[in-house]
Parts: sequence; structure tokens; C-alpha cells
Amino acid sequence: MDIWSGLDRVPADLEGSVVTIGVFDGLHRGHQSLIGEAKEQSQKLGVPCVMVTFDPHPIAVFLPGQQPTRLATLDYRLNLAAECGVDAVLVIDFTKELAGLSAEEYFHTMILDTLHARSVVVGENFTFGVNGSGTDETMIKLGKKYGVDVTIVPLLHDDDLRICSTLIREYLDNGEIERANWALGRRYAVRGEVVRGAGRGGKELGYPTANLYLPTSVALPTDGVYAGWFTITDDRDIDKEISRDIDGTMIPGVRYPTAISVGTNPTFGDERRSVEAFVLDQEADLYGHHVMVEFVGHLRDMVKFNGIDELLDAMARDVTNTRGILAKDKELLDAGIPPSV
Repeated sequence: MDIWSGLDRVPADLEGSVVTIGVFDGLHRGHQSLIGEAKEQSQKLGVPCVMVTFDPHPIAVFLPGQQPTRLATLDYRLNLAAECGVDAVLVIDFTKELAGLSAEEYFHTMILDTLHARSVVVGENFTFGVNGSGTDETMIKLGKKYGVDVTIVPLLHDDDLRICSTLIREYLDNGEIERANWALGRRYAVRGEVVRGAGRGGKELGYPTANLYLPTSVALPTDGVYAGWFTITDDRDIDKEISRDIDGTMIPGVRYPTAISVGTNPTFGDERRSVEAFVLDQEADLYGHHVMVEFVGHLRDMVKFNGIDELLDAMARDVTNTRGILAKDKELLDAGIPPSV
């Protein structure tokens, strides 16, 4: 998949495209329907399917400090777009390239002059141009004026709910990870670099964790303990450190079952909010590695325990419950079935 960072990076010899435009935060099932329509049209026309996305979020431009938390960083968005079969992604710096343009100028600058679009696919709530002056109806009129086909894809509804990023954030805020995954069409995930934490998990508790400290701009499930999967996303060699009778070899790209703690550590008074992943039945030196943590099921809320023994009992139950949840989820993964509720 090609990645073009800015309008001036689009190849000058691009002869045509089918374009779909949006923030695409999380690339949830609604976004996937847009991309699916664009892909189908691009195959019929024999031109690339181009996804246009924005960084920073347009709301950050018009309402600084009020932008929503991100369901996927830009890098992760690009990975998801590649998995969806997009041929190229154009990343627009909204503050530099499009802010202030009228709807028609926007259409000319990007869709006609740069991407040479033969067709445009957008959702029915799409707005563009200065102050959102252009709507889906505006896009249809401009398409007719300049000879570009325009397809308006209805918003996706399921179970009497509109599938959107706002709904998914609400589910995450409530710890309803299963419903968030249902709306996404995949397991919610965060990606980052493993860093050193307090070091207490392995030394004092016997549960060594891989710690991620993510920016506050990244959406996290509410504080609690979850079952999920842990995957190393880089290809550096993994150093083994075998301190017990467990073979600790871990292979990049392989999902490993993990119990995940999100939040602070109230029992020990730790105030930094983190994602801590205890990978079951494995040991490896993961510091500095880039990883992905996928959330599958909510186990319990975060609570303050009266002592280490009480905490250890709860952690043992967490591991047992994690195994049960992930055994069922592995059946879905092996069958290629998306999460459901």
C-alpha cells in the first residue's frame, strides 16, 4: 500500500482513482462499508482505491482541546487500511492544506486536480470545506458539474444503534469491551513500546508484565482487568530470560494469551495510568519492543486490595478466567468470525 503524506506527494502520473474520504478513526464496521464500496468501484474501473484521512483530527483545528480520544493512532490506522485492501492512503494535514477552502475549492484541489478521481465514496453525514459548508448533497452537485461519480453510503445501523466512533468510545468508557469489539468488527487494540514499570509484578508478585504508557489522546477501556491477546509487532530477536521452568520463546506476529490491567495500581499507590500485560506461560525480555495488545473480554473492575495475599488470589482467578475466555475467542479467530455480543 502506498502512503502519501500531503497533496504534493501524490504521484503526478496518477491517471485516475476511486476516493473515499474521512477521519476513519478506528476503521470500524461503518468505515469498512465505505472502503468496501470504494474497492468494488475501483476494481470495476481499473484504478486505485485511495483512502483520504486527516492528521491532526479536523476538530483539533476548529475546537482545540475538544478533539475526541483516538481509537487508532495514525500508524495503526494505516495498518488497518492496508488490511482492508486499500491501494493508497493520502494523509492530509488539515491545518496546512484544506482549512479555509470553500467546498468547491476543496473539491477542485484534492479530488480533481490531485487525485483525478473518477468516483468519490462518502458517508451520508460527510461535510467538507470551510466550516463544514459542503454536505453530501453538495458533493453530489459538484460531482455532476465536473463529471465525477459520487456514491453516498448510508450510515450503518445494527441492533437499532448507529455504528460510529462515538458509540465505541462510550462502550470503552463503560468497560463494555465486548460491545466495542462488536461495533468495530474486530478486537479493540492499542499499540506501543514496552517500557520499564515499577518492576513489582515479577519480583514481588510472580506476575511479570509488559508495560505500556500511552498518550492521553489514545482511548483506553475504563480501568479494570481484561482478557486479551499480546502480539510483538516488530521483527527484532526476542531475548529469552528463563528464571522458572517455563520455555519463554516468543515469536513476532504470534498472538499470545494475556491478562491485561488498565489503570493505576491502587493497592501500591501508583498514580501513572498504564496498560500492563501479563503474557500467560511465556517469558521474554520485551523492553523496547513494539507490541499490540488486543482486548477481548472484561474480567473485573479495578479495586484496592487489603494486602498482597488478597491481590494474588484475585490475580490467580484473573488468569483462570482469561484462559476460559480466550479458548472461546480462539475458535472465532481460527474460523475467521468477527466478535459478537
